[in-house]
Amino acid sequence: MKRREFIAILGGFLTAWPAAALSQSDRLRRIGILMGIESGPDARKRVASFKAGLEELGWDEERNCRIEIVWGPGDADSVRKDAAALLRKSPDVVLANGPVPTVQLQKMTRNIPIVFVQVPDPEELSLVKSLPNPGGNITGFTHFQSSFGGKWLESLKEIAPNVRHVSAMSLLDHPAMPGFLRDILSAARPLGLEVAPAGVRDARDIERAIEDLAKKANPGLILLPSPIAPIHSDLIVSLTARHRIPAIYPFGYFAANGGLMSYGVDTADLFHKAATYIDRILRGTSPAELPVQAPTKYQLLINAKTAKALGLTVPPTLLARADEVIE
Repeated sequence: MKRREFIAILGGFLTAWPAAALSQSDRLRRIGILMGIESGPDARKRVASFKAGLEELGWDEERNCRIEIVWGPGDADSVRKDAAALLRKSPDVVLANGPVPTVQLQKMTRNIPIVFVQVPDPEELSLVKSLPNPGGNITGFTHFQSSFGGKWLESLKEIAPNVRHVSAMSLLDHPAMPGFLRDILSAARPLGLEVAPAGVRDARDIERAIEDLAKKANPGLILLPSPIAPIHSDLIVSLTARHRIPAIYPFGYFAANGGLMSYGVDTADLFHKAATYIDRILRGTSPAELPVQAPTKYQLLINAKTAKALGLTVPPTLLARADEVIE
């Protein structure tokens, strides 16, 4: 090959290479979101917060990414099918809402990066090796540790000091329930309280469980975070009001909609923060290098109107800690 021809070919390659590299770096990225339940009062708000976070970081559905959201009833069988269908589309990264979707995704892939939101105790669920060093293809943002169970019980006892029999309600066989229940039972002993789990599957189970609880002397309810919380929020609040049962809830929309009190995190903020991990993974960071993050702030909401209807006086110490008192 003549020197002039070689230089011409080399020059053409060097001219084409940046365009090829740019095309590769700017290719459309596929982001899957396995949300599960759509009926939750703030489910759409969480997704909107996540998308807003992505946009702030330069990801635009019109230009460089495609987002596919999968909703469903939230039960394990449906989530398993939805997870398999989503993974068949080979997304670059998946955002998983809650422990059930995350556990199902872990069973199906160890290659596609997964960022979870609202998973309590990911170490106990064997999703990560440790919070500082996840060590695999999964990382994310917790919302409660199981130790929070004791805080819910103590707060319920503080606002309703006569409570004696407490039911801890969750979706039947939910993977996070054993950890929460263990801590609640530990906190109940020094308080002299009886605690019983209430695993429920549907509205009929919920009605039966609350009716049984109402027959006990001085009942109280702790609703644990699980898919029944958003699906049946109105039913649970109305039943506790009808039977005059003091209850504490994990999400703020319960107190806003008539529940006695809620103690938990701003879940929309967690989804907004999750966008930062999705961004870093899409730009080349491994999930194994991104430590699991826990909330730094929890919100206590008290519905003063509901407390009055139940004949309860909110103690000044609890009022002082409240982030919002709903009159």
